[in-house]
Amino acid sequence: LGPVVGATLALNAQAGLYRPGLLTYALDELPALAARAAVAWCLAAALLAAFHRSTVLNWGVLLTAVAAHSAAAGIARALVHGFRHMRARRRPRPALIVGSGRLARTVAGVFAEHSAYGLRPVGYVDLVDGTGGRDRSVPHEDHEGHEGHEGREDRENREDESGPLLPVVVVLEDVTRAVIQNTVRDVVFLRSPWEEPENALLARALGERGVAGWLVRPGCAVGVHGSHETGPAHVWGFSCRRLSLECPGTGWSWRKRMLDLALVAPALVLAAPLLALCALAVRISDGKGVVFRQERVGLGGGPFTLLKFRTLRPADETESATLWSVAGDDRMSTVGRFLRRTSLDELPQLWNVLRGDMSLVGPRPERPYFVQQFSQELPGYSERHRSPVGITGLAQVHGLRGNTSIEDRARFDNHYIETWSLWQDVRIMVRTVISFFRLEGR
Repeated sequence: LGPVVGATLALNAQAGLYRPGLLTYALDELPALAARAAVAWCLAAALLAAFHRSTVLNWGVLLTAVAAHSAAAGIARALVHGFRHMRARRRPRPALIVGSGRLARTVAGVFAEHSAYGLRPVGYVDLVDGTGGRDRSVPHEDHEGHEGHEGREDRENREDESGPLLPVVVVLEDVTRAVIQNTVRDVVFLRSPWEEPENALLARALGERGVAGWLVRPGCAVGVHGSHETGPAHVWGFSCRRLSLECPGTGWSWRKRMLDLALVAPALVLAAPLLALCALAVRISDGKGVVFRQERVGLGGGPFTLLKFRTLRPADETESATLWSVAGDDRMSTVGRFLRRTSLDELPQLWNVLRGDMSLVGPRPERPYFVQQFSQELPGYSERHRSPVGITGLAQVHGLRGNTSIEDRARFDNHYIETWSLWQDVRIMVRTVISFFRLEGR
């Protein structure tokens, strides 16, 4: 029974069966429960046959055990869901609706009228930019009832037959205040929050406060960072999916570090002859100062010294710290141009990885001068420093190197952090090796 219990708990957790939807019924989950019960009992039967060959579960016993297991699990979950539904009707949780127009009012009306879903709307959130103003160049849905958008931080939504009268919050700081004052535990998005920068910042801020996210909309409601509930999840005919608002925690950093150490130590040994050849070529071509050292910003915004093979010699320290190096610079020698094109100038950074300054995969580190500039100009740029910086990254394998869009690179870097996995790191490293042979450097 030990393997059965362990396998069942693990499989159910992996399927999200312990994170039910707003209104879940045991019959919706029964196929998933039965399938996982079958896997657990087959595993137990295989282990029993391997260690106690005299005791083998025949097909009749196995099918009876799976059926009994499924029935018991279904009955237990029916009781739990019944208790949840009863509690939801009595004490619905305060919730915010992120969106505007008729759709927002309709969804709010559904939750207000059908308390079985367990949510009680307490306000609308309509973030357009960081100041609460509206970009008038973008058409917006159904705002004919409003007197104006730029003069008030809290507006009263016109009462409509499809929804209740609720305050509208248009400033991110006021959302935090509303969450605290109303003890908000859920937020309902009418479109994926990751489609717009303002709503993405809102989602992350709410996720850090432990607020549960839901995507409710007509048609398919699968979010980019969302997860599926089992069965036909809907809210009065609107598709409904749970959204994962929280970013990955620091628990993954040690796994990333173990992968780095497992690969970088043998890589340094194998690359030693190539490192020596590159150093010799730079010494002959450009003279002394083979290795170039430069201050960069790493994990948590802390500085470190990055190592590279020198490909050109800047005029002074100010140029080195505040100016981009251009691929077609006349001061660059043939050797330097070759090292840039093949990315061999980055090889000394393997030592940075071994020391723990960097990772093999992550956002590329930038100089403090540019970090300060980009952080002020681009929302979300500073969030790149949630992860260790890397020799290569998701942006680089998509061709965003050298003189390319900083905004695009920051978006790729943040997406990499929020969807990190060991396999993604492996994929990026494989693509980096392929790009090396295709000479896709700067």
